[in-house]
Amino acid sequence: MSANVPTREVARRAFAREFNDAGYTFKESDDERAPVYALLPTGARANRVFIVGTLTETEDIGEDSEYWRGRIVDPTGTFFTYAGQYQPEAANALRDLEPPAYVAMVGKPRTFETDDGSVNVSVRPESISVVDADTRDRWVVETAERTLDRIAAFDDDENEYARMAEEHYEFPVSTYKEAVVEALQSLEEEESETAEAQA
Repeated sequence: MSANVPTREVARRAFAREFNDAGYTFKESDDERAPVYALLPTGARANRVFIVGTLTETEDIGEDSEYWRGRIVDPTGTFFTYAGQYQPEAANALRDLEPPAYVAMVGKPRTFETDDGSVNVSVRPESISVVDADTRDRWVVETAERTLDRIAAFDDDENEYARMAEEHYEFPVSTYKEAVVEALQSLEEEESETAEAQA
């Protein structure tokens, strides 16, 4: 095997609040096929992301052929995902699923500049599958841990992606600590509501 066979990038976990702020993308080489990374504001690069949340809405927005849009909500906000003929499995999943449903999605960040100059961030899905509430809860806890790890490493002088984030984003890193707290509180509230309902 040749040494430069591309390996699949690890799929990063990020909450919607941070992901939707990740409007800056870059490549690390001039190679045409070099991966495109979204720069997470907490100081990490993401070529792929792993998301679990509630699919709240699906819509075929295609004109000549099917092109599906899905909204996936986590405790901090909404992810948008788009799938068409080049993502047939994901498009089929969005067509067949009945919202609301807990789903897990792996995909690539995509950015789109609107006419007013703002940048929308979405996910081009590789896979979408139905999961249960426990899987969603575990994802929230693990994503909170990963986010806090990135925040803890943010001030390390050798963290090149954190330095890039400081250069390209205006958002203070504390914003994402607040998102973590919100996400974990929402789990606690759900748990106490469930306990009350079962009492």
